[in-house]
Amino acid sequence: MSAPCGLDCFNCIGYLANENSEMIHLISKTLSISLEQAKQAVCKGCRNQEGNIPFAPMKCNVYPCAEKKKVAFCYECSDFPCDYLHPYADQASKVPHNTKVFNLCLIRKLGLESWVKDKAKNVRETYFGSNWKL
Repeated sequence: MSAPCGLDCFNCIGYLANENSEMIHLISKTLSISLEQAKQAVCKGCRNQEGNIPFAPMKCNVYPCAEKKKVAFCYECSDFPCDYLHPYADQASKVPHNTKVFNLCLIRKLGLESWVKDKAKNVRETYFGSNWKL
């Protein structure tokens, strides 16, 4: 349940809301949308929805690219990293998209299972909860 771009769907509130209805309130608050809109934002994961994420403000370009290039993860592509993975400051404090390249490098280095088990949650917690340091 990891997206080709390196996002950890299994730690995302949009995905977790499938089994935890309290997450719908968190989605509403985080995305500044109504509860009804948040209910519609529950996600089954990028791969299960062919890259069509209900709460995403735009169409994903990464999923169709990975499908076209026949790679499971972007780091397997000869064009990695590309502009589809570019970090952006806009809403950076709300969404984990700036962690994509870092996660992909960790998946390549640790392997998918080790990243899922030992590192993915820490990356998300560090990104959203820690102070910046060099």
